Amino acid sequence: MSLGIITAIVYGVITLVGGIIGYNKANSKASLISGGVSGVLLIAAGILQIVGQDWGLVLATIIAGVLVIVFIARLVKTQKFMPAGMMILSGLTALGLFLYQLTTTFPTA
Repeated sequence: MSLGIITAIVYGVITLVGGIIGYNKANSKASLISGGVSGVLLIAAGILQIVGQDWGLVLATIIAGVLVIVFIARLVKTQKFMPAGMMILSGLTALGLFLYQLTTTFPTA
């Protein structure tokens, strides 16, 4: 299994669980919906890669990039490290791994 597959699935589970925790702690339907949709899409991106669809890696990269931007905005607004800071760190890690995998999957000429 490639780095992109593992990263997409793990980051998807983290995002999904984070959305559920956000809903339980703050009664935030937005957390549940955004975490659920993002998490499921990331897991799907990992599965797409398993079945040989390289665009799953591109999808995971885009979702991770969007999540990093959203959580940077959230951190600026709330000035609270949890959960925004943790999601930024995990998102940047995932994004870096996805970009590395993209460069090895689609090398430039």
